[in-house]
Amino acid sequence: MSDRSACPACGLEGMETIHRAAKVPTNSCILLDTVAEARDWPTGEIDLRFCPSCGFASNMAFDSGQTEYSERYEETQGFSPTFSRFHSELATSVVERHDLQGKRVLEIGCGKGEFLMLLCEMGAASGVGFDPAYIPARNTSAAVTRARFIQDFYSDQYADESADFYCCKMTLEHIHPVRAFIDTVRRAVGSDTEATIFFQVPDVTRILQECSFEDIYYEHCSYFAPGSIARLFRAAGFRVDRVTTEYDGQYLTLEATPAGTDSAPHPSENNFEDLVRLATDFRLRCQTHVTAWRDKLDDLRRREVKVVIWGSGSKGVSFLTTLGVGDEIAGAVDINPHRQGHFMPGTGHRILSPEELIDVAPDCVIVMNSIYAAEIDTQLNEMGLSPEILTLEVRR
Repeated sequence: MSDRSACPACGLEGMETIHRAAKVPTNSCILLDTVAEARDWPTGEIDLRFCPSCGFASNMAFDSGQTEYSERYEETQGFSPTFSRFHSELATSVVERHDLQGKRVLEIGCGKGEFLMLLCEMGAASGVGFDPAYIPARNTSAAVTRARFIQDFYSDQYADESADFYCCKMTLEHIHPVRAFIDTVRRAVGSDTEATIFFQVPDVTRILQECSFEDIYYEHCSYFAPGSIARLFRAAGFRVDRVTTEYDGQYLTLEATPAGTDSAPHPSENNFEDLVRLATDFRLRCQTHVTAWRDKLDDLRRREVKVVIWGSGSKGVSFLTTLGVGDEIAGAVDINPHRQGHFMPGTGHRILSPEELIDVAPDCVIVMNSIYAAEIDTQLNEMGLSPEILTLEVRR
């Protein structure tokens, strides 16, 4: 279990608890075959603490030994047209901005290899991807012959795998000792001052603003704002060149190059006081938001409204378990065919295909990620269904 005192990013004491949750499933994206297995899945604790020195937040009760990343860890969003369009546009902008034609790419936490394949298809000469959940049979890209995949976690063991472009998307939030990990990357880059570093993580600013309790779950033990991720990389010996938000403010991207430890602060580090204010009253605001959703579900149940959620991944698991949902939800829908027919960790809800909704005939669909609401509405209409669609945002 982690040290509960010092900040994993800056090393200073004084982290303050801003959110707690008990009996949280230790894996949200794991494929489980029976209701019993899903309901009996191991649970852990969340003690989310905020560092008033650097703005980083972390689950200080996290135990990496409780999580599983294997071939039955199903995380891809690539079956969504909305996400696929974003992914392709992101790859195009990266290739063009960093002139990756003919260059070598290394991706840490490559998942099923989708982004690495996009980079290779768009001109990167070769690539190497690291992820214990990679499944060779799922990779049908014509560029697969230009890449190698290592079904392992990235570590100092692979420091000799040099590259022109180091990429890490939606992985750093799964790593608790974040400073130690970025130090590993810095050692691997070494004296190559031409190398480019590209990281993408969820943006905790939106989570704090919108009280997005569904975005706080066990696998995500590390939470970054623009300023905190910039401070982390500067402290580890990088010059931060670019920090942006993507995907309707959900994702945070950072681009950096090797430098000393005295590089100038990035402008994103200037809004620290606003972040502290959001963290300070998050606990109370979040409790109010959770209570409102419990009341909403109770009202739907009293009115005998048949409800499903759309999105069976981490957000869906967190939504159901935080609210203690039972049979008031008829199931969880997912367009990823690899998830369909399995069961949600913690609650045991069955994961449905969209087509199964024709028989279910829901009166209401609660969308776990509002960016997909229009896509979902279109798909429902094409099936002749017109349920009420709800999203999770705080209405102001």
